[in-house]
Amino acid sequence: MQTTKVDVLVIGAGPAGSIAASIINKAGYNVHIVEKEKFPRFVIGESLLPRVMDHLEEAGLLEAVKKAGFQEKYGAKFVRGNEVCDFNFKDQFSKGWNWTWQVPRAQFDMILADTAASMGVVVEQETAVTDIKFTGTDSVTTVVDKNGNQRQIEAKFIVDASGYGRVIPRMFGLDKPSNFEPRKTHFTHFKDLKRPEGTDGNRITVVVHQPRTWIWIIPFSNGITSVGFVADPEFFKDFPEDPTERMRAIIAADVHTKERFGDAEMVFTPRTIEGYAISTKQLYGDGFVLCGNATEFLDPVFSSGVTFAMESGNKAAKLICETLKGNKVDWQKDYTDYMMQGINTFRSYVAGWYNGDLHEIFFSENPDPEIKKQICSVLAGYVWDLENPFVKKHDRALKSLANVIRLNKKKTVS
Repeated sequence: MQTTKVDVLVIGAGPAGSIAASIINKAGYNVHIVEKEKFPRFVIGESLLPRVMDHLEEAGLLEAVKKAGFQEKYGAKFVRGNEVCDFNFKDQFSKGWNWTWQVPRAQFDMILADTAASMGVVVEQETAVTDIKFTGTDSVTTVVDKNGNQRQIEAKFIVDASGYGRVIPRMFGLDKPSNFEPRKTHFTHFKDLKRPEGTDGNRITVVVHQPRTWIWIIPFSNGITSVGFVADPEFFKDFPEDPTERMRAIIAADVHTKERFGDAEMVFTPRTIEGYAISTKQLYGDGFVLCGNATEFLDPVFSSGVTFAMESGNKAAKLICETLKGNKVDWQKDYTDYMMQGINTFRSYVAGWYNGDLHEIFFSENPDPEIKKQICSVLAGYVWDLENPFVKKHDRALKSLANVIRLNKKKTVS
């Protein structure tokens, strides 16, 4: 069987894989990406956070993305009935980027992979991993291309950035259930002919449909808008089974979507994803590291998925380079503990969204400007800034603030 030898094999050409491969390649190592799908391919997760701009720039991918003309994103709006909570990334607590993009992921991901390839990374699409053997000093990965041809790739290190494919977790029994309740999303893209003028028509909007049901509205620069409903599975049982009829019925059930999208043309038949939250028993092992959704996926509500993908790809790439240089790396401290800081911060915010704490905070009267800046930084993806009390004490800060707001409301009523 034909064998290729590389320094690093990256499984998956999405944001995590492209970031990791680009950084490793820039360091002078031979890196090879294998990707099961053929790009462009559809994937969800279309609203980026400002934190990713740091990683795009460091990996040498930023300018290529800028040329695409994606919809620029300067904040996020949350709506509940007639109440509005608006976050502007210019008003965040942490130092960093104060804007990013809303992107059709098929185009965005292809730009990242193609740019990595133009810099010297070998990117092989329609190539699936069928077996991995770790020998103690390196690994031997068996891959098969679209024509059924098999070959092996020997690597000193493997980056598993396979997303929902979760190649290494599934192959070696590392999958672990999430501690979140299972949720379901139903979504599509619309030709947005009734898009409002100005800022309101271009910004991402999150609508509270019911206390535990919400809607994303993500406009793209090409006139298409992504719309999705996220809820407990029981919510969808009151609507038709047919995907298109279901979407029409749900759109008609909410005042914020009915007029704008009620008779809008759908770009594709609506899709459903259920039980997407998942975790893993470990983030690294001898000769491999997990990145992006191959590690853990929480929930789409704060658009954290691509941020975690790029953050993990960046961090893993730098640690791999140190390892290949022969330097000692503390993977537990410098990778797992670091990544879990950000993941657990967003975990608290996702939990706070579904238990109502964040609704109390977002839609409270006369919010504290400094606290709003600190929360804004979290929503911008700066969840590793321990100078921010709403990052450092994320598990207590939100609950305490929500309880204070509830108490003050009771005092006002009485």
